[in-house]
Amino acid sequence: MKKQTFALYFGNRGFMPAELIESAREDMVKAVTDAGFNYLIMDKDATRYGAVETRAEGRIYAEWLESHRGEYDGVILCMPIFVDENGAVTALQDAGVPILMQAYPDEIGKMDFARRRDAFCGKFSVTDVFSQYKIPFTVMKPHVVHPLSPEFAENLRDFAAVCRVVNGMRRFNLGCIGARTTAFKTVRFDEVTMQRHGINVESFDLSELIERVRDKADDEAAVISKKAALIKYA
Repeated sequence: MKKQTFALYFGNRGFMPAELIESAREDMVKAVTDAGFNYLIMDKDATRYGAVETRAEGRIYAEWLESHRGEYDGVILCMPIFVDENGAVTALQDAGVPILMQAYPDEIGKMDFARRRDAFCGKFSVTDVFSQYKIPFTVMKPHVVHPLSPEFAENLRDFAAVCRVVNGMRRFNLGCIGARTTAFKTVRFDEVTMQRHGINVESFDLSELIERVRDKADDEAAVISKKAALIKYA
């Protein structure tokens, strides 16, 4: 399997301690590589501290991200502090891939102006604004988590799976066998909405499928191959 790649995004807010952003860049790079993934990171000289606060900085990040289109499977939105929502929206509204929201926890004894993060509250704010803009995103437990913790390593593995599913289902063809019975309203779905998202549905009559199977000989190569695959799967 091809090693997955995540584009790293770091938020900023003017009156928050900038030193926390620099250490976050180091933490996130280590976390991603230790978990077995590749990463893309914008040069720290492209904006203040290589992070995004303003809409102007958001446009710089969006252009950088676009220049790497097709090279990344997802974006990790890192909140080392209470980040600015407007810059984040501008930067990521056209990302086109899953976005993982990660926020740092505050530490007891480090709540002074120079070290307070307030990312716990900031994550609520960012996700709320993304919801208003209808930008899809992924959140996982716990609400705040340090990148170098075992919990975040698990988050990364789960997020990688999300990326594989989302990216793998673009221009996806789905076979629907047989008609839904009246009692099974729980399995209804909207084909038109699925089509808008690139998922095409092809319907097959169950009786036609049964006849096609009957026409197959037990010793046909395709039948033997499929049988072996199903046995292996089971």
